[in-house]
Parts: sequence; C-alpha cells; structure tokens
Amino acid sequence: MKVVSITILRTSPSTEPIPISMACDLTSYGFFQRQGVKEMLTFFSKTFTKRTEPGQRQSISHESYVVHCYVRSDGLAGSVTTDAEYPPRVAFVLLTQLLDEFLSTTGTTSWKSMAPLTESTSFPPLEDYIVKYQDPASADKVTKIQNDLEETTQILHKTIDSVLERGVKLDSLVEKSDDLSRQSKMFYKQAKKTNSCCVIS
Repeated sequence: MKVVSITILRTSPSTEPIPISMACDLTSYGFFQRQGVKEMLTFFSKTFTKRTEPGQRQSISHESYVVHCYVRSDGLAGSVTTDAEYPPRVAFVLLTQLLDEFLSTTGTTSWKSMAPLTESTSFPPLEDYIVKYQDPASADKVTKIQNDLEETTQILHKTIDSVLERGVKLDSLVEKSDDLSRQSKMFYKQAKKTNSCCVIS
C-alpha cells in the first residue's frame, strides 16, 4: 500500500482546476522518469477533480493506481493517488483532514487567490501527510483496530486448533485423575460417545 501523490486544487465551474500545492513520493521511479510521472499525476488530479461534483468524493482506477478526489462545496479540492490496495476510506480521511488544516492555516478565502502551483509554492504539512499515511493502519485508528481484531481472531483460531490437537491427551488425563468421581468419568465418556456420532461436516 502506497500513497504516490497528494494535490490541493482550486476549482470553479467556469475554469479548469488549478493545482495550488502538491507533494509526491516518487522514490520507486527512476530519476529520469520522475518528472514525467509527476506531470502525469498532475494531469490525473486536474482531470478527475474536474469530473467530481462539489460536495462529492469519488475514486477512479487507472491501471494499477487509484485517484481519490474530494471537492468541497466551497470549491477547494484535493486528490490522493495511491496504489490499488490502499483503503479508500483512509484516503478520504486524509483528504478531509488535509483540507481542513489547509483552510485553518491559509484562511477561509485567501486560497481562492493563491497562485497556481510552481516549485516555490508549497504547503509544508503536505510532506508530513504523505509520510504519515504511507501506512494506513498507523495513520487511521479504525484501520488499526480492524487489523488488531483480525490478528486476535487468527490467534484465537490457532489457540482453538492447538486445544483440539491436545484432545487425545485430555482423555488420558481424565482417566488418570483421582479428583473426578466415577460418575463424572462416566458422564465424560458418554458425552464423548454422543458427540462423536453426531459430527457434521
């Protein structure tokens, strides 16, 4: 799971979306490929954001990547490009938090007059977000809880399996036990016979 780029854009119904800040993690690409990949990511962000209605979120798949777009009702937009395995819910949490932080930092209307993206324009927290959200489980509490539950379920299955494997040894322990009365031993044997005839597979 990987976040490749995050872009903040300014949108309006009459013009093309304008990127005003962008961060990319292009370490998996060769040095000479990076500029072309960055231009393609900018193109995808602009194209898919233009086709997202204000107040909506959408995810668009292209080859092995997914572009997650969110356009706020005020025209501020964001896009996150990830690999296909990245959870969409986490991508939209990232966008919501990022755009809220962007608005609180720049002001509610000053972003409307910001210059288009150049090498000198940047929003420093973008770099933090792209690093933080590389691992969705550590960045998002719900995903972390879900992963912990899956891990606990696997441990429980292993524990139940190991108890079942020791079932034969449990029989011999019951036979050898002095603490159990004859009646308890008979009940155990009878229950085991009853359960063995009714196995459902």
